[in-house]
Amino acid sequence: MNSTGDDEFDADDLDPDAVLWVRGVNYLAGWRDASQALTELTDALTAAGINTSDAQLRANASADGSGVLRVELAPETAREIAMLARVAAARWRRTG
Repeated sequence: MNSTGDDEFDADDLDPDAVLWVRGVNYLAGWRDASQALTELTDALTAAGINTSDAQLRANASADGSGVLRVELAPETAREIAMLARVAAARWRRTG
């Protein structure tokens, strides 16, 4: 798993002219927020016993500077997460 995308970053491949940068947009803050959320998500999935070794998780910033997570999962991993979400939702409904 790649939690921040750093392993895929290669400065030699960076073409600043290929990216539209908008003056005044704080892309770093959005990326930082996404990176922190990604750490929280990864920690929660690990604590729940979800194997994320095959997952590709990356923090990014959108065109408006807001944070975005890019998540690629194997179907079986997505099904495990969906099952955990359904169980949690059922518990919340009973206690709420």
